[in-house]
Order: sequence, then structure tokens, then C-alpha cells
Amino acid sequence: MTRRQILSALAALGLSGREAEAASKPTRPDRIELSEDEWRRRLTPAQFEVLRREGTERAFTSPLNAEKRKGTYHCTACDLPLFASDMKYDSGTGWPSFYASLPDVLGFKTDFKLIYPRTEYHCARCGGHHGHVFDDGPKPTGKRYCNNGVALKFVPAS
Repeated sequence: MTRRQILSALAALGLSGREAEAASKPTRPDRIELSEDEWRRRLTPAQFEVLRREGTERAFTSPLNAEKRKGTYHCTACDLPLFASDMKYDSGTGWPSFYASLPDVLGFKTDFKLIYPRTEYHCARCGGHHGHVFDDGPKPTGKRYCNNGVALKFVPAS
């Protein structure tokens, strides 16, 4: 991608830095907004790096990759249920992957950190970064929600 293509893509979004930041803020009525210090106290350093700084954990390090039980995957930061276990599949990428999410639990924004645009997703309640969604997943959606394991908490079905 050339510099001109990148700048054109950014301009096509039509968002200033402030507008892009606002677009990624939680929009739910039960939203949680904490200070950076409050998030640091609530989260482990690895969770803080991923959820609040939009970092990425190393591939193949999450114990959730091997999780096969029935249950629900929740946001580690605010406990909002994001994915059902029947939405999970092994993508071979090294991160827990899902072909769909529960309704109305994710927010999206375009990420240019790797030069080309990617769709980043966040928890709609707390704004915590979870990963990116790609169009190379299985049926029925064709989507791959590639999630950082430290951003998820598995809650087994009772």
C-alpha cells in the first residue's frame, strides 16, 4: 500500500482523532468508565496492556485455546458475556477464535497500526480492546473474531 493510498483511506473515514476516539468509547447504558489508575488496580499488567493499551498477547500462550467445555466467554475487565462456547472454533492462529459474538456486546473501529486497515473490536460496556475481526472464518458468518485470551474469562455452563 502506498502512502497516498493510506492517506486516502484515512480521509475516506472522515474522522478526526477525537471523533475516532469517541467512536471507540462504550455506548451501552450500563457502560463502565474508570480512570487509568483504577484500571491498573483492577487488571493484571498483561490484561491492562491488551484491554487498555490495545496490545496483543503472544500467540499460543492462552489456556483458553484448549478450552472445550460448554459455557460463556466474558470480558475480563467488566464481566460482560461476549461469546458462547458454541461460537468458538480452532482457527490455528494461536488465539481463541469465534465465528460470531453475542448480540450488542462489541464496538468496532478501524485500526491502521499495521499500515493496512483492520477492524478492531472492543467490549461495548467497558471499551476494553479484545482483538480484530477478519473475513476468513467458517460458515455460517465467514468471520473470525481473533481474541486475546487475557481479555477473556471462561464461565462454565452450570
